[in-house]
Amino acid sequence: MATLSIGLDRAGRISLSAQIYGSIRDAIESGQLAAGARLPSWSDLAAQLGVSRGTVRAAYERLVDEQFAIGLGAAGTRVAARPLPTTTGWSPEAPPLPDIFDSFSTAPLTFQMGVPSQDAFPFKLWSRIQARAARRAAAAPVGYPDPRGDPALRQEIAAYLGVSRGLRCSPSQVFVTAGFSGALNLAIRGLGVEGRHAWIEDPGFPLTRTALGLAGMTVTGVAVDTEGLDIDAGIRTAPQAALAVVTPGQQAPLGMTMSLPRRISLLAWAKQHDAWIVEDDYLGELQLKGRAAPALASLDQDGRVLHIGTFSKTISPALRLGFLVVPPAMAKRFGDITACLAPAPAAAVQHAVTEFMHDGHYLRHLRRMKRLYAARQEALVRCLEDLRSESIQVQAAAGMIVVAALPASVSDIDVASRARAFGLAPVPLSPWYTSHPEQQGLLLGVTNLDERTLAAACSRLLEVVRGRH
Repeated sequence: MATLSIGLDRAGRISLSAQIYGSIRDAIESGQLAAGARLPSWSDLAAQLGVSRGTVRAAYERLVDEQFAIGLGAAGTRVAARPLPTTTGWSPEAPPLPDIFDSFSTAPLTFQMGVPSQDAFPFKLWSRIQARAARRAAAAPVGYPDPRGDPALRQEIAAYLGVSRGLRCSPSQVFVTAGFSGALNLAIRGLGVEGRHAWIEDPGFPLTRTALGLAGMTVTGVAVDTEGLDIDAGIRTAPQAALAVVTPGQQAPLGMTMSLPRRISLLAWAKQHDAWIVEDDYLGELQLKGRAAPALASLDQDGRVLHIGTFSKTISPALRLGFLVVPPAMAKRFGDITACLAPAPAAAVQHAVTEFMHDGHYLRHLRRMKRLYAARQEALVRCLEDLRSESIQVQAAAGMIVVAALPASVSDIDVASRARAFGLAPVPLSPWYTSHPEQQGLLLGVTNLDERTLAAACSRLLEVVRGRH
């Protein structure tokens, strides 16, 4: 029979039965009590500890319930056979995709791209809306929400797309997702293209390339020029492709808009080759100069385009809220998939965005942000041009970034890494290419610039490029 040494704190807040249970459990997990060892009877241990039999019985019953021990009736209680505890220590947690994301849940730094303005967002208004949405969600009837997304939000998204993106769709075609990643995953699953070939733009968003690869797809980078994706080049290099992922509104990261002839050619390719197009409308209508071109999906007459949008760059990436618009004939299949594998995010978040859109705050916020971002982009271009340096030159003002070219002898990855020590977060351009990049460069976000310190930030960046820091 096992010998136990149990100390009890009779004045403590933890019950005596819980203390007995904890001591025996620790002895089992540490190997002090071997599998098969017989524990003292309730009466013997109760007498030894000076407690009631019921107290010991409660501790033993908990050990049996949690499979640390086995109750054998008249044969007593014995230690259950369990795997030996691991002795491997915990290693520091590494963030996912470190080549794409530097850090998570941190305040945006100067030149960081992909996040909206922190200083110009209507936080007080948004806080009130979120509080109302949380109360509404808490008071809602207990039941499973629509996995496709809240019907009111899907209706608001469909109406918004009709006005701002020229895309006429019904709410039944709209699926609310966990950001862009959730929408892309849903598109891949719904189309059943895992393991096949895909085109992506070259350069293009590294996360998209990685996601397609994780889905078992063979990814081919297709060059872009001033008109967008070169469809003829794609046909030459990967004629068997079943999917093309494109950013036709504002190419990520170079910023050109896909021309109408290229759009028609891409749609014709999809129809002729029984292929699909995923339109990543990552900036939506945030066209800083002129009006945004209509969505590619607005031209689709054959049900070949799936349209992805998010609220990450317009409201906040912390929402993890996006949407996928599918052709009408696919709505039922995608509804089944969301119910089984990819339900929409929490109701409170959806309610808040619904109210923000329904009351007109969203469109007013977008108009303000377009003016603000355009001014900050112009200020950054002027500042870089005033440096008059061959080490860093403006290549393009694209979307909500400025593309800056670097000398071929300079590593953009190294520059970006060293710049973070000085509170700067430029993104290296070279990882966006599938092929060897012709030129090194930096992607400089404009959304969170402070014009009062912009000149100093640009000068510091130039010093980093020159290797003086």
